[in-house]
Amino acid sequence: MESFVWEWGSMLLRWLHIVAAMAWIGSSFFFMHLDASLKRTPEIPAGEGAAAWQVHGGGFYEMRKYFVAPGHLSPDLTWHKWQAYTTWLSGFVLLAWIYYAQSRLYLVDPAVMDLPAPVAAALGIGALALGWLVYDRICRSRLGESETGLAAVGLLAITLSAFGFSQVFSGRGALIHTGALMATWMAGNVFFIIIPNQRKVVAALLKGERPDPSLGRQAKQRSAQNNYLTLPVVLMMIANHYPLLFDSKAAIPLIVALVTASGAVIRFFYNVRHADHARSPWWAWAVASAGLATAFVLALVGSAGGRSVLGLPPQAEGPPAVTLASATPPDHIVELVAGRCAMCHAAEPIWDGIGVAPKGVRLDTAEAIGRQAEAIRLQVVLTHNMPPNNVTGMTDEERGVLAAWLKGTAR
Repeated sequence: MESFVWEWGSMLLRWLHIVAAMAWIGSSFFFMHLDASLKRTPEIPAGEGAAAWQVHGGGFYEMRKYFVAPGHLSPDLTWHKWQAYTTWLSGFVLLAWIYYAQSRLYLVDPAVMDLPAPVAAALGIGALALGWLVYDRICRSRLGESETGLAAVGLLAITLSAFGFSQVFSGRGALIHTGALMATWMAGNVFFIIIPNQRKVVAALLKGERPDPSLGRQAKQRSAQNNYLTLPVVLMMIANHYPLLFDSKAAIPLIVALVTASGAVIRFFYNVRHADHARSPWWAWAVASAGLATAFVLALVGSAGGRSVLGLPPQAEGPPAVTLASATPPDHIVELVAGRCAMCHAAEPIWDGIGVAPKGVRLDTAEAIGRQAEAIRLQVVLTHNMPPNNVTGMTDEERGVLAAWLKGTAR
């Protein structure tokens, strides 16, 4: 029963995390677009505000922004904060639920560093807390006065963090913690800077005072930072589903740097385009595409079988694609998979903490193994993603046996 509770809890937490993230990202993108599309209006004195017209759902909307403070404040004030808080809290619980509670499967790789589960969890949580303190200090320093300088230092910090995580965690764990660190920066910006500053502005208005304009500028700085981090964070969150992305631990820092820079450049394009369609920086797509293509090549070079795709000496020979009809394995393959994989991938898994076959993949019969031939090729031969962190001790010779079988059954 306990295993099914863990599985069901994982699903519900993922659902909540995704829905909250959609709401947070949606509001963030909308307000960045709104800021960029604001135009002068005669009803607001020059330099004190601007307005924008929009059409949606059959209706027209006129939205105004006051740069410092309006002449009056409506009691019906909407605060955009709960999306951010729910996203981070659900993500942290999900991180603990999957990676800390099941660290031997997903977080700790003995080939990197054989950490006890409590130590691995403490390192992960401590890194998130320390990462926020360092980031906040950078933003408050003189570097924070330059948007370009802050972006460069932030990218360096993210890259170094990815390197550090890759030295202690599995590749999967390194990427998820890098994404969690960036998400912590984003949620911290909302919780510690943006909302408190807005509360100070509201309090000043209610007293009939003119708010400090620096509060708005500081909040705007953090909001822009969140906007540029959004796309890279989303990719880090889904990276654990793609072993080619994290199979090469040595390449993870560079891949993270390229993905982060590419995502930020894409957001730059849209931010500029929303402000003025006439000066859309189309070059941004070429830069982002080059960055992602380079990350792809690095992932290939670093993967267990990708080197052969580039004509380099392969670390593990990968056979061509197989057909389902010809992939039914002989007895020695069935025995090998049963001894290394079927304790989890079975109708009734016997591995502690697993109640159902992961992702519904079963490898407990010859027919089931044949149906999963292409998945075995990717997860076991081309990459060494399975068994996770090699918990069952599959040898390179055994992987070679699987590769020979797959090559022999290919059409």
